[in-house]
Amino acid sequence: MSSNFREFINDLEDEGELHRVKEEVDPELEITEIAIRAQKENKPALLFENVKGSKYPLAINTFASDKRIEIALGQNPEEIGNELLNFIEAMRPPKIKEIFKQRKTIKRFLSFPPKKVSKRLPELIVENGLDDLPILKCWPEDGGKFITLPLVQTNSPVDNIPNLGMYRLHVYDKNSTGMHMQIGKGGGYHYQEAETLNKNLPVAVTLGGDPVLTIASIMALPEGVGELEFAGLVRKSRTRLSKCKTIDIKAPSTGEFLLEGYLKPHERKLEGPFGDHFGHYSEAGDYPIFNINNVYARKDAIYPATVVGKPPQEDKYLGDCTQSILKPLIKVIHPEIHDLWAYYEAGFHSFLVVSTENRYAREAYKTGLSILGLGQLSLTKVMVLVDKGVDVKNRGQVLEQIRKNFDPIDSIMLISQAPTDTLDFTSKKTHYGNKLVINATTKSEEINLLPPVIPSDLKAIDSRINKWKLFKNALLVVSVDKDGSEVVKKLINSPLISNIKIVAVVSSDINVNNDVEVMWGIFTRFDPGDDLYFNKQEFIGAVPKYSGTMGIDATWKGGYQKTLEMQDDIIKKVNEKWETYWK
Repeated sequence: MSSNFREFINDLEDEGELHRVKEEVDPELEITEIAIRAQKENKPALLFENVKGSKYPLAINTFASDKRIEIALGQNPEEIGNELLNFIEAMRPPKIKEIFKQRKTIKRFLSFPPKKVSKRLPELIVENGLDDLPILKCWPEDGGKFITLPLVQTNSPVDNIPNLGMYRLHVYDKNSTGMHMQIGKGGGYHYQEAETLNKNLPVAVTLGGDPVLTIASIMALPEGVGELEFAGLVRKSRTRLSKCKTIDIKAPSTGEFLLEGYLKPHERKLEGPFGDHFGHYSEAGDYPIFNINNVYARKDAIYPATVVGKPPQEDKYLGDCTQSILKPLIKVIHPEIHDLWAYYEAGFHSFLVVSTENRYAREAYKTGLSILGLGQLSLTKVMVLVDKGVDVKNRGQVLEQIRKNFDPIDSIMLISQAPTDTLDFTSKKTHYGNKLVINATTKSEEINLLPPVIPSDLKAIDSRINKWKLFKNALLVVSVDKDGSEVVKKLINSPLISNIKIVAVVSSDINVNNDVEVMWGIFTRFDPGDDLYFNKQEFIGAVPKYSGTMGIDATWKGGYQKTLEMQDDIIKKVNEKWETYWK
C-alpha cells in the first residue's frame, strides 16, 4: 500500500497502470478529452510531463479502474467492508474468545488517532500561487479553471473536531477560489458554525495526498467516525499530520501541494457552472470564497486531477469503492437488509436498489424509509426494494422483480418536498424534490403475469417516436425528439399496448440499445413528482391511488442544465495527436 501520492504513482507504473505522456498538452479542455477517451478505452492512468503553462506534471485517471483502486487500498474494498462487519458482529456482545480472535483488528482500531510529526511537507513556496499550477478547465462552458481533486480540511470552531472532505475549487485568481462546500457536508457545517460566531474558518487544502486519504474524503462515514482516523484503519498506520505555518490546522504531512487560507463569514461569490458527474453542467451559485495565504509544493511536485462527465468516468470506481466498504456497516444498523447498491449510471444518488427480507407485511417500506434517513442515502431519488435473493447489481434481475411484483395499486410510495442532491436539476427548487419508492418484493398474493403486447411498429401509436426497446418484458424505453409527456400519455393509454409495467420516454440523444445510456437518460432527467403518469389516478381523501402502467417522461426539458459536449476543434486536435500521446 502506498504511503503517499508519489509512491502511488510509482506503484501504478510498476503494475503497468501508468503511462507517461511527453507531448505538450493544454490544461484547457485538451487534457479532459484525452482523459475521458483513455478511460473509455481502458487505457492506463496518465502522467502528463509537459503541461502548457506550468512546470509541474499532472496525473489523472489514477483511480479509474478496479485494479488501481486495489493498488491504492492494498486490498479489495469489499474485503475491507466485510472485515469491519465481521469485527462488529463478533464483538456484539464482547466475549473473551472473540476478543482473542479479533486481536489484530482491535489493535488497528486502537491505532486510529492521527500522529503529529515535526517534519512538514510540502514546504517550498510557490511564488505565483495558483497561476503556476496546471489547473484544468474541464468543459467548454465551465465558469473557469477548477481544482478537482482537493482534500479540504477544516476544524469545527466549536469543538475543534476535524473534517476532511472533497469540495471542488473554482479558481478566481492566483490566491482565491470559490469552494463548493455544501451545507450537508462536514466542512459546510463547520463554515455555518464559523458564520454563527462571526469568525474566519481556517482551511488547509492538500493536493496529492496519499490515495487512502482521497478515498476517505469522499466517504459518507457515520457520525463520530473521522476521515483521518478511518484512513488510518484502512492503511493500518496512523495518518501523519504536521502543523501548518499560517493557520491553526494540522494537515497531512505527505501532500504534493498545500494551500493554506481561510473562509470569511458571510462572504460569497458566484461559483460555477461546472461540468459535473450527472453528465450535465451544474448551475452556478453563491459559495464561500477561499482566501489563500500561501501555496506550498514539495520538490518535483505532481499535480493530481480528475474529470467527470457523462458516466462512466473515474468517479464510477471511487463511488463503487466507497459503497463497497460502507454497505456492511448499514447492514449492522438494519439487519433485515441483505444488500444495497447505488448505480453510477444514474449519478449514484438518483437510483438505489435494496434487497431486503420482508418478514411482515409492508416491512420493506419501513426499511426504505429508514434508509432515506441515513446520511448521504437521504439524497436518493428513486429506490427499488427487491427480495433478498436478488443480485442488486444486476439490472436484469431487478427488472424481473419489477415485472413479477410491481403493481402501482400497492407498490408505490411518493415522498414530496424531500431533500435532494444539489446537482439534481430536475426539481423546480435546489435541494428540494420528490422521491419514488418502488416495492418490488414478493407480496402475499402473486400477480398474474401475462405476456407483454406491443405493436411491431410503435409509430402506429405516435409518429413522433424514433426508436424503442423492451427490457426484460417489464420496461419499454422509447426515444422522441420532443413532446415527451404527450407521447407518454398516448403510450400508457393505448389499447395496442398491454402487460407492460413501465414505459419511459427519453430524448433522442439516448441510445436505447445501450443499457448504461438508458439508465443515465432516465434517472438524471425526471422528477417523480412532475414526470410520472398512470392509466388511472384518483384521490381517496388525501391519499393518491394509482393503477395500470406507469409512464415516465424522462426527456430533456426547458430549464434543465445543458448536456456536456466537447468542442469540435478539441476533438479534432486530440484525434490528430492521439498516437503521439502513447509513444
